[in-house]
Parts: sequence; structure tokens; C-alpha cells
Amino acid sequence: MPASDPDTDGDADSAAGEPAYPTSRNVLEADCTRCPALADARECISWGTGNSDADVVVVGEAPGYGNPDAERWQGGNWTGKAYTSRHSGRRIRRMLEQLGYDDTYYTNAVKCFPADPDDPTTNREPTDEERATCRTHLLAELEAIEPTVVLATGKHATTSVLAAEDRDLEGFLDSVLEPVWCDRLGVHLVPILHPSYQDVWIGRLGYEPEAYRAAIGETLDELCA
Repeated sequence: MPASDPDTDGDADSAAGEPAYPTSRNVLEADCTRCPALADARECISWGTGNSDADVVVVGEAPGYGNPDAERWQGGNWTGKAYTSRHSGRRIRRMLEQLGYDDTYYTNAVKCFPADPDDPTTNREPTDEERATCRTHLLAELEAIEPTVVLATGKHATTSVLAAEDRDLEGFLDSVLEPVWCDRLGVHLVPILHPSYQDVWIGRLGYEPEAYRAAIGETLDELCA
């Protein structure tokens, strides 16, 4: 069961036209120290949030640094909840709600902020070993939730999910919105652009923003029907 969280004003954001701030998280291994470098640099472990019976699970790569001075939605590294950065978190949650998937579950392939040793406020890519070590948490989430679709946001999240199938990613942009059946996971994997970078890359895919969002909705509707 998700661990209780002290936040109680999750509906305030919805009233303001924003997706509700998540008020619980699915703690799988409290104070996990499997990856020493990540454990030393993080503020909080960014656990998954959302409906444990969701049809759609959004998987990001890892939590960002966030903004420790923000009033709310500081980022998973500070809240301990996946996809709660003020920019990418609200954006992806808002899009899924607008598409009718407001019961989505959100998580990351790597649960801790991978700090750059030269600048701890910026991130580096998680190592292959860190991805592999943390993958047991992701697999535990998918086994418990049994979603129909995994929506992987960005190249690195897509690569991490495919690694669970012993498969490699060949050309991320060519894979966007192209469902991949994953035998071991028992789900369809659908890669999409990371919300922080989609404005840069949507044009490369031949989409206008509204058409891109509609295409995501059509893909989810078809797979979840």
C-alpha cells in the first residue's frame, strides 16, 4: 500500500486548473542504499505515485533536482514523489488528465536524483549499473499494477524499459508513438517525448502540439480499449 504523506491540499491545484498534487507514494524499500553514489547525493527517494490499478504507467528516467525553495511541486528529489517537478511533472500529468487518463501511475526507472559530481544541482545520466539495480523496483511496480500500457518519456526511460526485455533501442525518434509489445512485462511500451524537451522535437516528428497530444490519446485509447 502507498505510504501516507502529510500533504492534504491536493485538490487546490485542480481547482486552479492544474493537476492535483499527489498525496501518497508507493514506498517499496524505505531508505534504499543499493546505489551508494545516488544515496549520498539525494534528498529523497522518488517513489511512484498514483492509482495502483492504473491502465497506464508513465515511466521517466530519474527525478530532477527540482527547486527546494518552491512552495509546492519542487521535484521528486525534494518531495519523494515521482514526476512532481514544477515543469515536467505538471505538464505530463496535465496532458494525461486532458486525455482522460487521470488515474495514471507515475514512476521513474531510477528512483534517486543522479547528481553531477561537478555540480550537485544538475543531473548526470544514471549508470547502466544503477539502472539495473533499480530495475527490480520498477518490475515490482509493474507486476503489482499490471498496466496495459507503459508510457516511457524520453530516450533513456525507453532504453531502461527495453533492457528489462533484453532489447536495445534503435533510433529513439523513429520509435516515438510506435507501440512495442513486451513479452516479459506483459505490456505495450509506447515511447513519447520527454515533457521538458517535447517542444524542441515535436516539429522533427511532423506534428503540431495539439496533433501530437491527440496522437498520444488515440494510441492509448486503441491499446486500452
